[in-house]
Amino acid sequence: MNSIKERIILGIDPGTNVMGFGIIKSMNSKPIMVDMGLINLKKISDPYLKLKEIYNSVISLIDKFCPDELAIEAPFYGKNVQSMLKLGRAQGVAISAALQRDIPVFEYAPRKIKMAITGQGSASKEQVAGILKNILQSERNFEQYDATDALAAALCHFYQKNIASGQNYKGWNDFVKKNPSKKM
Repeated sequence: MNSIKERIILGIDPGTNVMGFGIIKSMNSKPIMVDMGLINLKKISDPYLKLKEIYNSVISLIDKFCPDELAIEAPFYGKNVQSMLKLGRAQGVAISAALQRDIPVFEYAPRKIKMAITGQGSASKEQVAGILKNILQSERNFEQYDATDALAAALCHFYQKNIASGQNYKGWNDFVKKNPSKKM
């Protein structure tokens, strides 16, 4: 009997103007892209109504895709304290939505995500998007960088979960080396 282990991971790149999301499905240790996109919050001027929209949008994504886990990008440290506060609120609301639906949350630093995808913690958004497109073998447009950042968070989590399950992958190159027959 062939048992297929399927896991769905929702990745979120929090933002207060644009929030990216990406969903991957893990089928027997193979990542498959399900969807990615943007939640545009620019038309909402009230910062608290933006938070409400983030919450409702994440709940809708959870209800639609039924993810097993949420991988979210941690806000990067910057000089603008107000921007950090806004990003932290957006991230907190997205996390709250996941917890409301009993979805475990995993947070990853931007450098860790880039390292998992490209092998370089200082990779550009364009490099991350290009490698993701290759890894996931998708014909979709990968130029919405908030969406590809969210997809990268989900794939980073996929690699981390495989490490935890005894499959020690440090990233895509390591995955291919250890699974030559599973090249996509």
